[in-house]
Amino acid sequence: MARSSRSKSTPVPDATEAPPDSPESPQAQNIWLAGLGAFASAQAEGSKAFEALVKEGLEMQSRTQTLAKERMAEAVQRMEHMTAQATGGGASAPWDRLGGIFEERVGRALARMGMPAASELAALAARVEALERQLQQTGAPSATADKPAGTRASRKRAAS
Repeated sequence: MARSSRSKSTPVPDATEAPPDSPESPQAQNIWLAGLGAFASAQAEGSKAFEALVKEGLEMQSRTQTLAKERMAEAVQRMEHMTAQATGGGASAPWDRLGGIFEERVGRALARMGMPAASELAALAARVEALERQLQQTGAPSATADKPAGTRASRKRAAS
């Protein structure tokens, strides 16, 4: 079936009217204005929506911080309870025990390096004081009073 191009007439646009797909047509103008109206509406509503989102965000932050503090307090209580059970003492007992363990380990490490223990140093200081008293009782002049204090280098030179 052959169609004739003139059998069905399609409206031919008037030369004075703009075609519907041209930028100057009333339909295109209305679409443009509708878009501008939507943009203006979104702008006005957007600031309100933004403020509402900020408010909701602040509320959520407050709730989560409160919840986090509660969870942290629960965890601290559980840890204190577990520590008290493990050490079998009151609140200060775990820390005293921990301090004792630390001091014991430091003491062992110093002993391996050849350092004297605090008790050995205290005994040595007491012995030196006793010897100084004996010297004062016998009337012998003390070594520190006769010699001016020198530097290590001068003592080393004198010793060699």
